[in-house]
Amino acid sequence: MDRGDNGLTVRKIRSGTVIDHIPAGRALKVLRILGVEPEQGYTIAVLMNVESRKIGRKDIVKISGLEPKVEDFHKISLVAPTATINIVRDYEVVRKEKVKPPEKVEGILKCINPTCITRQPREVATPTFRLVSRNPLVYQCIYCGSLLEEKEILEQLA
Repeated sequence: MDRGDNGLTVRKIRSGTVIDHIPAGRALKVLRILGVEPEQGYTIAVLMNVESRKIGRKDIVKISGLEPKVEDFHKISLVAPTATINIVRDYEVVRKEKVKPPEKVEGILKCINPTCITRQPREVATPTFRLVSRNPLVYQCIYCGSLLEEKEILEQLA
């Protein structure tokens, strides 16, 4: 990192991932979703609560040497629906994708209704939700109809 005229700046990465436009305060949740652990040796830069013209305040995560899997994109969209994922190779962005919460989420979240069939130990029903709203983010259990709001989603994926 260098001190520029306007404060601290973060250097470009040779290869890896830059996740931008994460809602403020959610960068660490994104790192947990990606399963990034200190002993893995990745160089990581986390910028939190940075000014953003698009969303007011945002977080940014840069991870050198890691490219997320497609299923990680879906999980990231659940905690950071405004995020943009940039894949970098040889200092160039080779792929840029704005995440989009999927229409259907299967096996990632749990229904909050304790009587839902997906919560019963003797039943073999995979928790499955359909998207009801993108903003605010809301999913509905296809089995019992319970709504799972952004707050509950964040708690489950923390």
